[in-house]
Amino acid sequence: MARHLCLVTGASAGIGASFARIYASHGYDVALTARRGDRLERLADEIRLRYGVETLVIPADLADEAACDQLLSELNANGRVVDALINNAGYGVPGTYAGTSWSDQRAFLQVLLIAVCELTHKLLPGMIERKYGRIVNVASLAGLVPGAAGHTLYGATKSFLVRFSQSLHQENLDKGVHVSALCPGFTYSEFHDVVQIREQITRSTPAWLWMGPDEVAAAGYEAAEANRAICVPGAPNKTIAALTKLTPDDWVLALMARESGRFRQV
Repeated sequence: MARHLCLVTGASAGIGASFARIYASHGYDVALTARRGDRLERLADEIRLRYGVETLVIPADLADEAACDQLLSELNANGRVVDALINNAGYGVPGTYAGTSWSDQRAFLQVLLIAVCELTHKLLPGMIERKYGRIVNVASLAGLVPGAAGHTLYGATKSFLVRFSQSLHQENLDKGVHVSALCPGFTYSEFHDVVQIREQITRSTPAWLWMGPDEVAAAGYEAAEANRAICVPGAPNKTIAALTKLTPDDWVLALMARESGRFRQV
């Protein structure tokens, strides 16, 4: 019997690479996609040697509207179907909304929102038919708290992913398909390097607020297996999410306005 296949987007580093290793450790073959093919090849070799599973490398830029179809065509050409989908690809666009170009914002939405919905929509029917599937949408703690200045669409798209995941979770409760939104807080990854705020953010936030990508991905895997609609990893993040629900929005917005400069470029 063929092993299940897990497709991980944004797999070249950070949480995505950790998800690939975790699913491989549980006997899944893995399909890895991201823009940087050289990194994917190195990760694929590591996983193949360490876990003895099949690895497929499909470099793609999800900002390209044709990328999802090309990705799925490549998998089909290899005779594979996707049993687990990790929608992890993402990044931030620093600056204010008015101070950035529409082309940058459009590409951001294509990667973090449209591609997630498209891949899910095209892979979900097969999972339902086979009565088995796992979908993890990597959202963020930013999707559970009021918006802050800077990276304007980031929290909005992550909030969308939370609600999207909750609805899919409800729709597929009796179909063998588990859907979870993973909502990490500060995570050691390349995200902050790309937007050039690592030094600023690590200097201004305490170490106990940070988690490693391996522990974040492990929490996401466990949540998907348990079929929990939302997973907020780490006690500090759980506390922040809970307090946000109990605190009036005006108070939280005032706090975000005061503190956002510590972790956003405005």
